[in-house]
Amino acid sequence: MTTRPLMVIKCGGNPSVDAAGICADVARLAGEGQSILLVHGGSGEIARLAGRLGVPQRTLVAPDKVSTRYTDPATLEVVILALAGGVKPKIVAELSRLGVPSVGLTGLDGGMLRARRKSVVRSVVDGRTTLVRDNLSGRLGEVRTELAESLLRSGFVPVVSPPAIDEHGQPVNVDADRVAAALAAALGADRLVLLTGAPGVLADPSDETSVLSTYEVPAAGAPGRRIGGGMALKLVAAREALAGGVPSVRIADGRVPDPVSRALAGSGTAVTMSPRSDHRLDQALPSAVSAPQGK
Repeated sequence: MTTRPLMVIKCGGNPSVDAAGICADVARLAGEGQSILLVHGGSGEIARLAGRLGVPQRTLVAPDKVSTRYTDPATLEVVILALAGGVKPKIVAELSRLGVPSVGLTGLDGGMLRARRKSVVRSVVDGRTTLVRDNLSGRLGEVRTELAESLLRSGFVPVVSPPAIDEHGQPVNVDADRVAAALAAALGADRLVLLTGAPGVLADPSDETSVLSTYEVPAAGAPGRRIGGGMALKLVAAREALAGGVPSVRIADGRVPDPVSRALAGSGTAVTMSPRSDHRLDQALPSAVSAPQGK
């Protein structure tokens, strides 16, 4: 637990997300005394680097429509290079330019993020569920908070990304939204803000003005029958944060000026959790609920 109110912010990796704008907003809030931990993804940079290196990319879509990146050894190398060698230094440099002391970390540093490698991943291919056994991804199991807490107490903004370390001491890919949720819960954060390449959860995926002000995710199972792609995984992460005791979780637009401040003022979608695992939150919606993927 930190001694000051803590906000965890996830800077999405969608190329449309304005990382510089997020850094500027973080600098303002940090200057006002807000304690902040920043988690980032890098789907755009991963795709760019993979294309440059000729590494094929593949997405796994689970039966509950949650999509994740297939991570073979070559892709894991690209992920690490893109996040730790590309995205993170730019964020840390921009925060430094704005006068914010920050430290770039991956889940490997200090053994901060511990995961268990998924021995089998279920993926739907051509309408059939297949079992994928060679995927180097992991499920987060433990967050060691000592390093992050020490940095926060010293006035730094930790800038954190995957990978995590598995039970054999090897790096594994983990989802950055779920990293943000796990860190927020473990550190006792007051808020989690997931900034993405969409204005929030949409009632109509083709209409960006159809943002839902609130969205109730069921306590277990799929986040909704009609939700898929990256937004489904964000709602899973939001649920994990809420279940871990984080009082406020919001999914908001990372493409606009002052994105964090706007989210704090009420833009985007506030996510709550149903107390009943069998609740069908999507029954009240007249159309599909989804948004562009923005990890």
